[in-house]
Amino acid sequence: MKVSVLASGSKGNCTYIETNNTKVLIDLGMSNLYVEKKLISLGVNPDDINCIFITHTHTDHVAGLKVFIKKHHPKIFLTTKMYDELHDILNDYEILEDKIVLDDLLVDYFKTSHDTDSVGYIFKNNDKEIVYVTDTGYLNMKNLKKLNNKDFYIFESNHDIELLMNNPHYPYQIKQRILGDKGHLSNIQCREYLKKIIGDKTKYIVLAHLSEQNNNPNIALDNLKDITNIKILVADQNESTELIEV
Repeated sequence: MKVSVLASGSKGNCTYIETNNTKVLIDLGMSNLYVEKKLISLGVNPDDINCIFITHTHTDHVAGLKVFIKKHHPKIFLTTKMYDELHDILNDYEILEDKIVLDDLLVDYFKTSHDTDSVGYIFKNNDKEIVYVTDTGYLNMKNLKKLNNKDFYIFESNHDIELLMNNPHYPYQIKQRILGDKGHLSNIQCREYLKKIIGDKTKYIVLAHLSEQNNNPNIALDNLKDITNIKILVADQNESTELIEV
């Protein structure tokens, strides 16, 4: 498998995963033009995207979906509640129920905790597995077992608690939402969960969905300085990561 986070942050999110026979996206929260350019820069024809897996329907995860669907016709995987919000732009879709088999790619999903219906994903090809977790206030213990000892984690590290609480531009109610069980994972929570689930198979961690106002890459990386022998990257809002082979 190969993976590139095309964009990640409060303004838009999209991730690309490919196997020998399958090409998929997770979310499409940037403009269609941005995603097309990033895919082409990786040598990928946007028409070859087989499907898109939606984590939830907030604008920063679906903003470019309508135009991309109209131009390139991928199948969309999403929950029933997500479908209720997006049905007017969908043609080819499938409701998430059991594990999904796409040729050489097996996809599982699990519930996350956000202020809308939301899920995370596990992608498996042969013996390699990629976990995608963003936009959640916490992770259920039963899901931690499911996420244990994978090869690659794309994992939310949204905010530094001190920066958030001292931000004069954020109302108290917004701060409480972000910190709550239906908000976002802080740097500290990110470290606590990763320390529980990474294992000897784990080779890569990409820190995702960093707040531009309440975090910065150096703080997020420093928070994980005690995790060694694993390559740790920070996803960017406006630049894609390299295409990483798992």
